[in-house]
Amino acid sequence: MKKTLLTTAIALASAAGGISQAQAAELTISCGAVGAELTLCEEGVAAWEDKTGHDVDVVSTPNSSTERLSLYQQILSANSGDIDVMQIDVVWPGLLANHLLDLREVLGEDVAEGHFETIVTNNTIDDRLVAMPWFTDAGVLYYREDLLEKHGFDVPTTWQELTETARKIKQAERDAGNDRMQGYVFQGRAYEGLTVNALEWVASHGGGNIVEANGEITINNEQAAEALDLAASWIGDISPKGVLNYTEEEARGVFQGGNAVFMRNWPYAWALAQSDNSDVRDKVGVTQLPAGGDEGQSAAGLGGWNLAVSRYSENPELAADLVAFLTGEEEQKRRAIEASYNPTIDSLYQDEEVLDAVPFFGTLYDTFTNAVARPSAPTGDAYGRVSNAFFSATHDVLSGTLEGAQAVEDLENELIRLKRRNW
Repeated sequence: MKKTLLTTAIALASAAGGISQAQAAELTISCGAVGAELTLCEEGVAAWEDKTGHDVDVVSTPNSSTERLSLYQQILSANSGDIDVMQIDVVWPGLLANHLLDLREVLGEDVAEGHFETIVTNNTIDDRLVAMPWFTDAGVLYYREDLLEKHGFDVPTTWQELTETARKIKQAERDAGNDRMQGYVFQGRAYEGLTVNALEWVASHGGGNIVEANGEITINNEQAAEALDLAASWIGDISPKGVLNYTEEEARGVFQGGNAVFMRNWPYAWALAQSDNSDVRDKVGVTQLPAGGDEGQSAAGLGGWNLAVSRYSENPELAADLVAFLTGEEEQKRRAIEASYNPTIDSLYQDEEVLDAVPFFGTLYDTFTNAVARPSAPTGDAYGRVSNAFFSATHDVLSGTLEGAQAVEDLENELIRLKRRNW
């Protein structure tokens, strides 16, 4: 098994003329590199290689989902078969479906049996199963159990409580000598990750889902504006100004280095926080994200990734077999135990070995199965522009350029223009 790095320049070259190293192998798969993703992918691929005798190049793509989608679209629009198997975000099946193989045609009608039905439905476009569920995700709140106990605070259940608790513990720890301590870190860069964070804030305050299932634009409301303004108040207070450029890994780096009280992230960060080289090993708790006040509710953004086969693959049946292996029960169980990646197979949430490795898979099961989806279904091909408009407006509020009320009003107007043309 070989590993090739895919950068923007290489992707552009691929669209024009192909990646020579990828063509030398029988198959090529693209995998993310957030946390332990790349290592897990390489290990799973190696097991399939040993089983089948075939060779696979593992291509590492950008961690930013926004950048990764752009690269995929460039490659696929060129009808390039340089990447046979693609790791795709849960909101991309509708965007990429025309370029992807119907996996049921190759693997059989029951290939997705046992997987979460909602994800299978999400990945089924015009009765075509264009991607297999690989791992699911929902946003969770990480907290320092030792610091909450030390300073006499309970785990916060609302964003307001988190704000106050983070501020007080941050100051107390700085007074005690840790001048790097932060109260709360999250994904604040202007990219898809901020769309998820901001949707969680808005939905938890009762501000809707940006665009509802029927296509109605609902973002311009008082609760949504309030949620964004509250988040803006964190910058320079409980959150560093640098959070405006944080993705998942920057936030994890600060928290795992012992310099944050709270962190919003995905479940993958649990195994890394508990690793031998972590400064917070055995000091971390995980719970659902806070509610937006006493009248609000916890809202976790739905994430997760799938595996799809390019229609332009020269070996579609072989690529589909690799997908079936990597998304199967044995591989999903290994990934859950070794690196806390959420399975998409329901029975694994009752597996004792999985629950011993990741206890909150049991306690937060409802969080994972009832997560809030981004509005990719109602907005269709326009979702990329909808998300871009939303995270850009949110970033403007966080950086102090706009107030929440003005931002959601401007956003509504922009979405109306998009809707007129695209959904």
